Amino acid sequence: MSQRNGNGFGAPPPIPAKKYNFKRGPMLVYWEVTIACDLACQHCRASAQPWRHPQELTREEGYRLLDQLAEFEPKPHIVFTGGDPLKHPDLFPWIRRAVDMGFLVAVTPAGTPLLTQEVIRRFKDEGVWMLSLSLDGSTPERHDAVRLVPGSFKRTVNAIRWALDAGLPVQVNSLVAAMTYDDIPNIGRLLVDLGVQRWSVFFLVPVGRGKILGAVTPEQTERLLEWLYEFSKTAPFAIKTTEAHHYRRVALQKATAEGNQRKLQSLRRGFGIRDGSGILFISHIGEITPAGFLPIVTGNVRTDHVVRVYREHPLFVALRDPDQYKGKCGVCEYRHVCGGSRAQAYAYTGDPLESDPTCVYVPTKLAEEARSR
Repeated sequence: MSQRNGNGFGAPPPIPAKKYNFKRGPMLVYWEVTIACDLACQHCRASAQPWRHPQELTREEGYRLLDQLAEFEPKPHIVFTGGDPLKHPDLFPWIRRAVDMGFLVAVTPAGTPLLTQEVIRRFKDEGVWMLSLSLDGSTPERHDAVRLVPGSFKRTVNAIRWALDAGLPVQVNSLVAAMTYDDIPNIGRLLVDLGVQRWSVFFLVPVGRGKILGAVTPEQTERLLEWLYEFSKTAPFAIKTTEAHHYRRVALQKATAEGNQRKLQSLRRGFGIRDGSGILFISHIGEITPAGFLPIVTGNVRTDHVVRVYREHPLFVALRDPDQYKGKCGVCEYRHVCGGSRAQAYAYTGDPLESDPTCVYVPTKLAEEARSR
């Protein structure tokens, strides 16, 4: 099969966020092609199971979805996710069509026996831009305790090495929860040794099976965000957080105090990107939501045009306007930089526009009002 990715080993040059008008289109589209998965992860957002759902999108419906997504300009990046996308028989036809249409494509397979060295080579040959894998512990015992399938750690580490050997960049996703909190620095050091390109540190949102898994406290979150900033100074890969957007606030405060202009410039690339603002999620049965962790259904690709929903649905419009946020998020001086996790706000309060309860920061306006009382 011909090589479709002309960017060589490394990831393509980053597209500055300013080229995207998030009112007009997302930067990232997460397409959950199936909820089927052979793992039983304690925190699974999709509550995945071994079998495919009978109402999953058909191959032709997937092609029509890609045609709609191509109407966004510039084209968003597409992340094929699950469950385990390898459990869907139309994954590779969809990848091939997306790459041929000019989308940057990433895939998030599970660490199971389906993820072989041959499959990873095929991803590369088909033009996949990046592979995204989950590593939730620095040892087999720690990781497999989260994934609940023995051998998942070994398979995931092998897959990382196979991908890098094949010239396929790797992002590693790591869960932050009560049972993993103390191990996060160890995972970071392991990733240095493995040589990955990006680390996404995901803070648990209590949805799906994650409702029964303990989250960390806001104070623990702040300490870990501060550690991540310090670690980012020497880490040989990019670091981002998922559903802990106040990492941007922490990093901005510290970089400003240090006069670190280079760090400030790199930070600004991600400003404003959050659930429903630069991010769009399509479920396995075609439901359109602002994010996988913000499961408020705003339409379905079988009956609604995804571009129109993203641009015009009242929820998406509100999520893109931080001045509509409530509580301390609505008056925070960092609301346009950070905006808080709308998924965390919804999970804890039932209102996606409420304050993010996982952030300890007291906005200047509220601090001044408290002093004047």
